[in-house]
Amino acid sequence: MTNNNILTIKDLHVSIQHKPIINGLNLSVSKGQVHAIMGKNGSGKSTLAKVIAGHPHYKITRGKIILNQEDVTYQDPDIRSHKGIFLAFQYPVEIPGVSNLDFLRSAYNSRQRAYNQKELDPLSFFELINKKLKSIDMDSIFLNRNVNEGFSGGEKKKNEILQMLLLNNKLSILDEIDSGLDVDALKNISKNINYLANQNNAILLITHYQRFLDYIKPDYVHIMSNGHIIYTGDADTAVQIEKYGYDYIQKI
Repeated sequence: MTNNNILTIKDLHVSIQHKPIINGLNLSVSKGQVHAIMGKNGSGKSTLAKVIAGHPHYKITRGKIILNQEDVTYQDPDIRSHKGIFLAFQYPVEIPGVSNLDFLRSAYNSRQRAYNQKELDPLSFFELINKKLKSIDMDSIFLNRNVNEGFSGGEKKKNEILQMLLLNNKLSILDEIDSGLDVDALKNISKNINYLANQNNAILLITHYQRFLDYIKPDYVHIMSNGHIIYTGDADTAVQIEKYGYDYIQKI
């Protein structure tokens, strides 16, 4: 029987400066699925996102992270990225002095090298990235600006979506990508995420807000508390939490 899991997390324990943050977390995400993770502040949601991506500040003390049947628990972030993990940050950093076009071409060619595939020269890459821009209705003027410098919140998040599209990731982790967006920007970002979702990849959304899930309907909603998942339900779970708060979970 074929295993369709893109991500499998088994009994994961994580600490930072000897303080436990993730405590025995288990999670399975299959191809073609969208999973949402919700929970109160401090429940470990963003820590989980960073740990899956390989952030070096967090120490895994027990458990495994499996990507496409391969143990990546202790692999470096760049190796995980080449193997298909992408993390979109809640607060994308600005990189003064580095044009968006150069940054994107460097990221693309780095993955090409990892797969022993042909790298693209500046002209060929410009043709490729312009096609990607058109598909998500993004102005090419962003290519000549420095990475995220002077971008609005919505523009920064859209730039993250462009990276997702360019790198064709297997697992995209979106850490509160809806944070700080107005309604129009939220609709636009959601439309692009839905455009990118397909049967060969998976998306893990971390969010506080049910309104985001009005536009991107998850297959599963997981509720985190004290570093582990305490409940898993369908999209209606987020609706109930919006109405009754997280106390709703305690009553189920």
